[in-house]
Amino acid sequence: MPRISAANRIWRSAGDWMATGLSLLASVIVLVPLFAIFGYLVYKGAGSLDWAFFTQIPKPVGEPGGGMANAIVGTMYIMFMASVIGVPLGIGAGVYLAEYGRNRLGNVIRFTADVLNGVPSIVMGMAVYGLIVVRQKHFSAMAGAVALGIMMVPIITRSTEEILLMVPQSIREAALGLGIPKWRTTLSVALRTASSGVITGIMLAFARVAGETAPLLFTAFGNAFWNFDPAQPTAALSIQIFAYAISPFEDWHRKAWAGALVLVALIVISVSAVRIATSRGKMKGTT
Repeated sequence: MPRISAANRIWRSAGDWMATGLSLLASVIVLVPLFAIFGYLVYKGAGSLDWAFFTQIPKPVGEPGGGMANAIVGTMYIMFMASVIGVPLGIGAGVYLAEYGRNRLGNVIRFTADVLNGVPSIVMGMAVYGLIVVRQKHFSAMAGAVALGIMMVPIITRSTEEILLMVPQSIREAALGLGIPKWRTTLSVALRTASSGVITGIMLAFARVAGETAPLLFTAFGNAFWNFDPAQPTAALSIQIFAYAISPFEDWHRKAWAGALVLVALIVISVSAVRIATSRGKMKGTT
């Protein structure tokens, strides 16, 4: 074998160190804005967080106290319904595209998903307003969930497809060679192998729509009181933050910062909890 000269070794080592340093620098550049935004939210909003903020509904202007308890619960309520709508549809469409979608119908679905990914959220809210709210003649939590669920579908669809395409074909062939039907191979082998990536796509879609305001203004509309009826207007953190932020009252401005901090914290906690739960399940499965 030819020997590697000392100069070549130095150049290779320098190139390796340079590539590593550039990768680390890129990671830091990505993380700095995230921590800067979160730090500013803590600085502006942490002082307004108290027990009343998490347990009371908003109070009229001039009355001390009050909180966003109904908006916090409303956000989780709407996001749960949106996930029930968007997650199964997104995963199902992604599985079809990866396993059976090498045809004209698959191309149409991909094109539609890409177009929906680029549609502004306010347009989605207006569309659901025309299709559901106008027909019902009132705003509702269900209409808001439909708007957010539709927004989740293209993200989950495309991420599920890409993750499933990364599963080695040999795994599918091994299952088929054992006499397992193709549908069972897709669900029990391919999808299970790609479960971590699929869950990441779901969490990405969840985080993407959890802070949306425009679609909910046209659908859920908001509510100053408690509501658990999906057919009635419902409060949400993003709507409450918007209403407080455009008001002329300093106390409401402080509560808007606190609401933004709580919304970001809820998203981070939800995504982290799912990642931890799935990683533990994966570790148990390998032991």
